[in-house]
Amino acid sequence: MFNLTPTVRNLLLFNVAVFLAQQNIRLDPSITQLGSLYPLGSAFFHFWQFFTYMFLHGSWGHIFSNMFGLMVFGPMLEQRWGGQRFLAFWLMCGVGAGVLYQSLPLYQSHKTEVAYTDFKANPAAYEYDQFMKSSGFQEPADEQAAAALARNPTDQGLRQELLGRVEAVHEAIHTLPIGGMLGASGALFGVMFAFAYLFPNTELYLLFIPFPIKAKYLVFFYALYELYSGLHQAPGDTVAHLAHIGGLLIGFIIVKIWEDGRTRFY
Repeated sequence: MFNLTPTVRNLLLFNVAVFLAQQNIRLDPSITQLGSLYPLGSAFFHFWQFFTYMFLHGSWGHIFSNMFGLMVFGPMLEQRWGGQRFLAFWLMCGVGAGVLYQSLPLYQSHKTEVAYTDFKANPAAYEYDQFMKSSGFQEPADEQAAAALARNPTDQGLRQELLGRVEAVHEAIHTLPIGGMLGASGALFGVMFAFAYLFPNTELYLLFIPFPIKAKYLVFFYALYELYSGLHQAPGDTVAHLAHIGGLLIGFIIVKIWEDGRTRFY
């Protein structure tokens, strides 16, 4: 079904081997925790995670979708560029997606620290609500507590209770392994863009769609979906949609540099 080129095959095997190690090798901390990309400033962040996160996956479905995409889009790019250049492209898109994505939690962390300082200085309903929203820990009970404080702003017992809640959440943000990103999707989106750019009229067949779709349309609309999903993240959605867009953006930059002046498109 797939004409696997050497580098694509090796990436596939390596990713599967790492995933099996995640499932079967018990370490403390685990391979997943050590290798996932945590926000800058987190106690669980390590510099090597910009590289290692792209070889880790969270489930069989996760690794299957990424490796399926690699097998579909990778071989033609490797045939055009050669194995070494394709591998460099895959790694640069993956690392670049991680670097760009890190700017988001860094900004969010700044907002949370500002909200924390504001509430400490003025333990009022609005400040509490802002801190809980920015922390990512907000629950329905927190909204009810903020409303209760708005109705009774001088209730010292309630203010002390909410102050304790804020302190506990603030400590959890800095001590719990929250927000680790993993997966090859950033690298894959770079590869998808390169494929759509270099082979725009190649027709692809998708499951449940009984007609072919040209690569340029598939990647364009998929990118729009990821951008919308990233900007309007639904509750419970743990997919790093904007990391996908970051990988696509890095892929765009690299392809434009590498292919400048070439006109061999399909």
